[in-house]
Amino acid sequence: MKLVSVVVPCYNEQEVLPMFYDEITKVTDQMKADFPELSFEYLFVNDGSKDNTLNILRSLSLKDERVRYISFSRNFGKESGMYAGLRNAKGDFVVVMDADLQHPPAFLPEMYSYVRNGEYDCATTRRVSRKGESKVRSWFARKFYKIMNKISQTEIVDGAQDFRFMSRQMVDAILDMTEYNRFSKGIFSWVGFNTRYIEYENVERPAGTTSWSFWGLVKYSLEGIMAFSTAPLAIASMLGVISCIIAFVLMIITVVKTLVFGEEVAGYPTTICVIFLLSGLQLFCTGILGQYLSKTYLETKNRPIYIAKETEETYRQRQKENSAGGEQKQEAR
Repeated sequence: MKLVSVVVPCYNEQEVLPMFYDEITKVTDQMKADFPELSFEYLFVNDGSKDNTLNILRSLSLKDERVRYISFSRNFGKESGMYAGLRNAKGDFVVVMDADLQHPPAFLPEMYSYVRNGEYDCATTRRVSRKGESKVRSWFARKFYKIMNKISQTEIVDGAQDFRFMSRQMVDAILDMTEYNRFSKGIFSWVGFNTRYIEYENVERPAGTTSWSFWGLVKYSLEGIMAFSTAPLAIASMLGVISCIIAFVLMIITVVKTLVFGEEVAGYPTTICVIFLLSGLQLFCTGILGQYLSKTYLETKNRPIYIAKETEETYRQRQKENSAGGEQKQEAR
């Protein structure tokens, strides 16, 4: 028997979670009929949701023994949720997918067909369109992939999703990368392994709203650039060299115009412009260095990537203890 662990990070997904459970169980039940060697577990990671997500997961875990969950002590972010799911998955194969049904479970049989015989270590989906997204957001996304692939040695495929069907060997390689500042799109590419891309049209959420804002995506893209490229540091160095060259050339021009041609050099406006220009360049370069230094600082603190507050096992144990306590009170009466 081969166990497939389906890892699902969740943040405020109360509206779509029951729909996802119905859909994933329908697909996996059909897969069990087609591939008798398979069994499944569903590992949900509650990333500090503020709605009814945790209560829904509790109910599902009591109804279906295949449902497992990890609930964080607070919101740690999707990257931490995926890492926790991979760390606690027991399967010979591991699937990572979102609960919003934008990662269609219907692709799972095809993904398994590529991975089962060992020809591929990973099967993933790649969006060929961004239907439903704003033009501004789509434009920035495309530019990010172009810039990233030019400045980084790690290739990140445009439109590639976190929706992945992976072998245990690839999952173990990912777990060996225990960095605190995580950018999974880059990590999936960096570890290598043979990957099969399945192209599909973008699917919109059937319910609920996304937790990703535009500025959240911008911060996430900057995280990826700093995690897999040192090009910004090189740019800062180049700007410093260019500024020195310009300053040296202007100094020569000023001396020649004053001594040879006797021209007066405007003092105050020139000085103010130069001060603003050089100060801006210094602050920009210092900011780049500060970003890399802050990432190094967070890595050296060795803080945990996530903190689990509750799992399905602790919840079931608490339910048993409460039930036993209630029975003892009744007997005492």
